[in-house]
Parts: sequence; C-alpha cells; structure tokens
Amino acid sequence: MELVFATNNKHKTIEIGRILGENRTVKSLPEMGFKGDIPETGKTLEENALQKARYIKNQLGTDCFADDTGLEIDALNSAPGVFSARYAGPEKDSLKNMEKVLRELKNCRNRKARFRTVIALIINNEELLFEGIVNGSILENPRGEKGFGYDPVFLPEGYTLTFAEMSLDEKNKISHRALAVKKLADYLKTLDKE
Repeated sequence: MELVFATNNKHKTIEIGRILGENRTVKSLPEMGFKGDIPETGKTLEENALQKARYIKNQLGTDCFADDTGLEIDALNSAPGVFSARYAGPEKDSLKNMEKVLRELKNCRNRKARFRTVIALIINNEELLFEGIVNGSILENPRGEKGFGYDPVFLPEGYTLTFAEMSLDEKNKISHRALAVKKLADYLKTLDKE
C-alpha cells in the first residue's frame, strides 16, 4: 500500500517509513512531483495536521496523511507549541529556534517539556487523528549530532541520551512521532483485514 505523506521533510519521511514497515511505501511530496508550500494557519497541532492533509488530498486526489509536531515547554506556557518550526522566524532555522528556546530558559529551573505529534489521516473519505506524546526536559546545552530540530536539547524522561544522541532506531522506539505513527500503523492493519 502506498501512502502520500504531506511533507517536504525527508528526515520525517524516512523516520515514518521505517516505523510503518515494509508493507507500506511512504511517498513525500517531492516524490509525488508536488512543489510549493502547504498552508499551516491552524492555532493547534490538530488543526494544522488536518489542514495539511485536506490540502494535499484536494491537490493530488489521493489518500494521504500529514503531521504537525510541537515542543511544549512548561515554563514558556507550552510555547513554542504550534509555532515550533518558525519560533525564531519564518525561515524555519532549527539552530536559531533552539538558541531562542535556550535563551528564554536561561536561569530557569523548571525545564519540563514534552514533544507532541498529531497525525491526520484521510483515507476512504474518512478523517482520523492519532497523537503521540513523549515527556522530558530541555538541557542547558545541545548534545549530539543526529536527529533534527530541537533533538539536541531534548532529554526524554528516563533516558540519559538526547534524541540527537540516539540512533534512528533507538529514537523510533520512544519518540512522539513514533508513538503517533504506531497508532496510525495499527489502524491501517485493521483496514488490511477488511
């Protein structure tokens, strides 16, 4: 089964493709020949994920899924949240985003945070949402070279390695995206049985 993932992010496409397994081929927007930006004007992760999936469904006419992920930091009133990718500006610069978070948390003791992913699936003219959450904390200094986004400063609860220090397979066992994708995969398995 082939599914279109409403993203231009090759890292996310690889990550999700691995989690969904060999029975599913996940195609990104560039692989489908789609160029351009997808609107993201929702005020919540759920709204953004649905907006992206609906837009691609209308553009390509194919079943698809989209995700939206946010880093929610307690001391920042759950910011950056839905604005995580553009926190330091519209250019979506991961390094600048991370630096802004670290500046805002300077001298702050409460560093509790969570990554939350919402996946919107449109399949057989039905819309479904799947959520994954991983709790953790924000370090004072980045660690690790792997991953992307805020991974170098996010330490998942109960672990000694940041997401950026873990292999992709290690991260895929516990990440917010992995948890949401596993729920998506479980749902897709029920369709296989019909």
